[in-house]
Amino acid sequence: MNTQNPHISDSQRPTIRQLDDSAINRIAAGEVVERPASAVKELVENAIDAGARRITIDIADGGKTLIRVTDDGCGMTPEDLPLALSRHATSKIDGSDLLNIHTFGFRGEALPSLGAVGRLTITSRAAGHEAAQIKVSGGKMEPVRPAALRAGTIVELSDLFYATPARLKFMRTDRAESQAIGDVIKRLAMAEPSVGFTLRDVSGGGEGRVTFRADPLTGDLFDALHGRLASVLGREFGENALRIDASRDGIRLFGYAALPTYSRGAAVAQFLFVNSRPVKDKMLTGALRGAYFDFLSRDRHPAAALFIDCDPTLVDVNVHPAKSEVRFRDPGLARGLIVSALRHALAEAGHRASTTVAGATLGAMRPEAPTATGAPRVYQMDRPSMGARSASYAGQSPGFSPAFTAPPPAAQGFAELQGDYSGRVTEEAPGPMLDAPEGSAPGAEHLPLGAARGQVHENYIIAQTEDGMVIVDQHAAHERLVYEKLKKQMAHNGVAAQALLIPEIVELGSNDCARILAHAEALQQFGLTIEAFGGSALAVRETPAILGEVNAEAMVKDILDELDDQGESQLVQARLEAILSRVACHGSIRSGRRMRGEEMNALLREMEATPHSGQCNHGRPTYVELKLADIERLFGRS
Repeated sequence: MNTQNPHISDSQRPTIRQLDDSAINRIAAGEVVERPASAVKELVENAIDAGARRITIDIADGGKTLIRVTDDGCGMTPEDLPLALSRHATSKIDGSDLLNIHTFGFRGEALPSLGAVGRLTITSRAAGHEAAQIKVSGGKMEPVRPAALRAGTIVELSDLFYATPARLKFMRTDRAESQAIGDVIKRLAMAEPSVGFTLRDVSGGGEGRVTFRADPLTGDLFDALHGRLASVLGREFGENALRIDASRDGIRLFGYAALPTYSRGAAVAQFLFVNSRPVKDKMLTGALRGAYFDFLSRDRHPAAALFIDCDPTLVDVNVHPAKSEVRFRDPGLARGLIVSALRHALAEAGHRASTTVAGATLGAMRPEAPTATGAPRVYQMDRPSMGARSASYAGQSPGFSPAFTAPPPAAQGFAELQGDYSGRVTEEAPGPMLDAPEGSAPGAEHLPLGAARGQVHENYIIAQTEDGMVIVDQHAAHERLVYEKLKKQMAHNGVAAQALLIPEIVELGSNDCARILAHAEALQQFGLTIEAFGGSALAVRETPAILGEVNAEAMVKDILDELDDQGESQLVQARLEAILSRVACHGSIRSGRRMRGEEMNALLREMEATPHSGQCNHGRPTYVELKLADIERLFGRS
């Protein structure tokens, strides 16, 4: 059955035509301006390139009916305005070098594309020139005319996509589009801490309401960046973020990454920037995930804001019209820098856990809110005076009689219970389980995890610090300690490989075979030895001994899938460390084991000396620290 090609006409040969400028601009707008958030991104980036220090963005109806960007940048002259609306006209580059790009914009497509699909008005004034205004609607440009403006530029875009009505059908709700615009502004605000941003929703007219505000910050790079990240991502991120600063072969990585115990249920708090440009790069995201893969379970995701600075010639930003994708000349260098810098920072954090763990614990301890049944609210009585408390304690003493004006000192309060029922740790003979290092003697409260004071439910160690208390999950903590020891031993002694009696031959596509053979040396370090077998097949000669019997073909194909998804494969390493994790779990102190005082203190001291001991092998916290001030608030003492 013959099927006619719909692109070929029977009557005549297709004619090649030159499209007019209006059609060209509308086509370009489809690439550059996907939704209102894309238009906001282009306009705000232009303002930043113009040297603006304060930028105000007004939107209405999710940006569909109005987008207005006001800045205090250098502005444009009346002669510049018509040229700015011409395709591929830009002040950012001269066209001689498309790699040495230092600005956000450089393609010269945004303004003419926006003018082709909406109603665009630009009012601007440059120093030493009069203010001027130009309008373009659906690609039709009006003459330049005088205007009133003190300085800077105001770009107003109304009725977006009115010239391409079909595009409006693909717009989401006003709320979804407003949220997308907010996300764009927050990313740019993180990239430029020295610039102030104000996002205002003016739907319905009037002054509107401010939905986001970030004032310009000054001072040291890390201080300004930390302040901006805390205001954008929240105070909790600022409290639990680790400072990152590393360089290698002309590439610098800096920023902040959160502790493993401050993880998220989705990858919504991962922000990556290359030369201050917000990007979404699969390779960089995979490197971030790889740095944390030994500390988080698969359903948890790290939070980080990382910035890569390098010579512009080392990275190509002209990959996509939206400029959200980049391509490194040496991607392995950038990926390795991220993984090594993050792991070094996590190791330096030692046993530290996030403050949100304590916050969640205190929240669980607070009394529940009154139910909807109408039960009256119970208010706590005022704190009694010292004299009233003394009288109350005296009244609880055995043998108390109203005739006594003061009980004997030995009978004060619950003193008689201290001997037989106290949960305090007392000095006993040393046990064989753990070596008690220096610092476990009385007076260890000044150490980070304090001195053990007791054990409850044969699983939780209670320790006292100088300004609070620590609750340790003994099984989870010791599991992490054993796991770190096993990893160190494996790194020192290498991974034992088991040679297959008959090598397993795996048939792959030619491209897949070449791609996995390029990683053969790295895989051999983990006990998996592969080599070319001719054609598109490879031979698996050795597998890691600790894994036992392995389906080599399935493992090789899983590694290929991971290479496609992340650019690197950690499958073999992850399986090896999963085995070590299970060994550590079975070899650690079990729940229900009663521990002596010196054993508890030895565990605390070892946690302080072991990196990553703040979370177990699955990313859960191993201890909770409660400050005395927080505990007192629970009891109404503050």
